[in-house]
Amino acid sequence: MSVRPYRDIQRRKSRQIRVGSVLVGGDAPISVQTMTNTLTQDVAATVAQIKAAEAAGADIVRVSCPDEESTAGLKEIVKQVTVPIVADIHFHYKRGIEAAEAGAACLRINPGNIGSADRVREVVKAAKDHGCSMRIGVNAGSLERDLLEKYGEPCPEAMVESALDHMKILQDHDFHEFKISVKASDPFLAVAAYQGLAEACDYPLHLGITEAGALRSGTVKSAIGLGSLLWAGIGDTIRVSLSADPVEEVKAGYEILKSLGLRHRGVTIISCPSCARQQFPVIRTVEVLEERLAHIQTPVTLSIIGCIVNGPGEARETDIGLTGGGQGHHMVYLNGLTDHKVDDPQVIDHIVELVEARAAAIEHERTLATAAVPVAPAVPVAPAAPVVPAVPAVPVAPAAPVVPAVPAGV
Repeated sequence: MSVRPYRDIQRRKSRQIRVGSVLVGGDAPISVQTMTNTLTQDVAATVAQIKAAEAAGADIVRVSCPDEESTAGLKEIVKQVTVPIVADIHFHYKRGIEAAEAGAACLRINPGNIGSADRVREVVKAAKDHGCSMRIGVNAGSLERDLLEKYGEPCPEAMVESALDHMKILQDHDFHEFKISVKASDPFLAVAAYQGLAEACDYPLHLGITEAGALRSGTVKSAIGLGSLLWAGIGDTIRVSLSADPVEEVKAGYEILKSLGLRHRGVTIISCPSCARQQFPVIRTVEVLEERLAHIQTPVTLSIIGCIVNGPGEARETDIGLTGGGQGHHMVYLNGLTDHKVDDPQVIDHIVELVEARAAAIEHERTLATAAVPVAPAVPVAPAAPVVPAVPAVPVAPAAPVVPAVPAGV
């Protein structure tokens, strides 16, 4: 029985697929994706952006492949990066074939939009031949004309029907290595569509509130939409779509997952908004610490509280804590317990050192835990004594019959 059942999230049971080296669905961790905004034919710029996103924690990166120059660039890009690459394909089936041949780990494609059954068959064959999965990507802004005429407007039912239509095309070609998304810029519409799709199939779902907006507004909108679905156990991989640097998308995605306890990466800072009770500049301290600790990938929790009202309580729940004290002397907590004090001028450097040491200790413990257990050397066993062949038994003559004694005097 869970100690805190109110924190439990029961994930929807989905089948599992592979996007390159990343497992999606089933019991795999929810992966974080982003998309490059460089010209794919500009290999150097695209590789640099992919590597920056990967350093921020991206599990999967998508690139757009609208023309032959892009798929030619993709072939060079995949050689220079380690994160799996999804090729974004629209309408032209040859781009899908080229992308699969170029080394894409996944094709984002709607099979119903690329033409005849023969063309679909060619793309599916290319995907199978090159170990490439797919993502069916339904978008409220580009629904099929017949569905818009049927339903009158983009709605959850229309989006789910579109997804299932595309799904059936792949199933009819005996292809099942795919995930599905039903994105909308309206979080109400997106959430309802994903809820309907989650009930209608068992394929893994890629979540997103598409065209969510600028960094702040788009992050808030995505947190509301994606957070609602993830909290309900729906979703196997996510992208936060922002008009911002792809690195910011990755950071926002991780923060959403970390807030729900679904992924743990890097330093989680719990800090107060500050008020007149603060004994040091909380806001500036947190800003600097976020920058100074951005390189740490190990999960570490850190509380930065300006006074003793909530400080001790928050510190009990974190690896390292700092609570503001009088006259420039602040209390440092380690593993929830008061440990020592630090003076104003040394606060930031001291906290950074403590967090780095804590992260190193955690990684060392992991290394020890995963190291192979040494096998004890075999104890030499003395050779067995040679077996002496049994000597055949010598037959024994039968005993002479016993003659009864003759009584004396006879």
